[in-house]
Amino acid sequence: MGLLTGTLPDFPWDSLAPVAERARAHPDGVVDLSVGTPVDPTPALVREALVAAADAPGYPTTHGTRALREAVVAWFARRRGVPGLDPDGVLPTVGSKELVAFLPSLLRLGAGDVVLHPATAYPTYDVGARLAGATALPTDDPAALLALRDDVRLVWLNSPGNPDGTVLGADELRGVVEAARAASARTGRPVVVASDECYAELAWDEPWASQGVPSVLDPRVTGGDLTGLLAVYSLSKQSNLAGYRAAFVAGDPALVADLLETRKHAGLIVPAPVQAAMTVALGDDAHVAEQRERYRRRRAVLRAGFEQAGYVVDRSHAGLYLWVRPDGPPQDAWTTLQDLAGLGLLVAPGAFYGAAAAGHVRAALTASDERVAQAAARLSGA
Repeated sequence: MGLLTGTLPDFPWDSLAPVAERARAHPDGVVDLSVGTPVDPTPALVREALVAAADAPGYPTTHGTRALREAVVAWFARRRGVPGLDPDGVLPTVGSKELVAFLPSLLRLGAGDVVLHPATAYPTYDVGARLAGATALPTDDPAALLALRDDVRLVWLNSPGNPDGTVLGADELRGVVEAARAASARTGRPVVVASDECYAELAWDEPWASQGVPSVLDPRVTGGDLTGLLAVYSLSKQSNLAGYRAAFVAGDPALVADLLETRKHAGLIVPAPVQAAMTVALGDDAHVAEQRERYRRRRAVLRAGFEQAGYVVDRSHAGLYLWVRPDGPPQDAWTTLQDLAGLGLLVAPGAFYGAAAAGHVRAALTASDERVAQAAARLSGA
């Protein structure tokens, strides 16, 4: 029995086993739209960079190579409207989930400290607070709570949101940043705003599709001051690098320096070949555009299938998922899950993402064209 037994929730995906078994019993096989793991090939130029760097007998640098950090800086300027980042304010991480889970601990939060996160949210925000001994508090109005409470030390934003594809505009982001800074001034204790932006390159609806998804590091949000701000990003989705565990955090150089010092002690280091592959991936926009088009095509087919079958797709303005519910009276997500499993479709229940999400299911776009077409055909037929 582990020391943390009783302090962490059960791993949610384990509860899907009986539903998955039903979906797999379909005569034409399961279409798995649950976890959202990429299925398309890792780009050749990235694989070639990994192989070229495979002779790596020495320890890699925790801070990442200068070339990698400069590639992140250039990417932010080119793709996210964030010019002039300091390469010292960039740090590679072992996937983005690792940082989400351990950021409260890396920031030395503990009992009496509060971590705010979206009401409909990836469960690891809550888990990370628990691991640190802090208190997680879900909210869709962090600015209001920051004005009322003196114990908030970390605010998680997620835009585009997982699971529901919500996008926060620059004005909304700026409102949270200003509220956090006001709380810091009032209490004399720093409040960090961390924005999980892993799906930012996958915008579908306007104005985000043409204007881009704003970052918490955008000058319109920061006023030119990055103090207390971090943006988290992963190459898993845009570059099919989930197996590489390739991600980074960027923002306030002082905050990053503190994270770096702790990570040196802990040995949290991205392998050198992966750093080389990340550098190449961040410098090439063509493969990202190609992957985005794959997902756009699959999204259109899958959405049409759900809507023809009498389902409603809410929000889903950006990201890798459709946020789905039956049309008509509210229905518990587990019932919807069973209905879809009868068609051989496996999705994720909204219950994984908080009480506010209990009426929805999340359907990932991460299946091949053939399986997505099969899913749409089953939905339309039903």
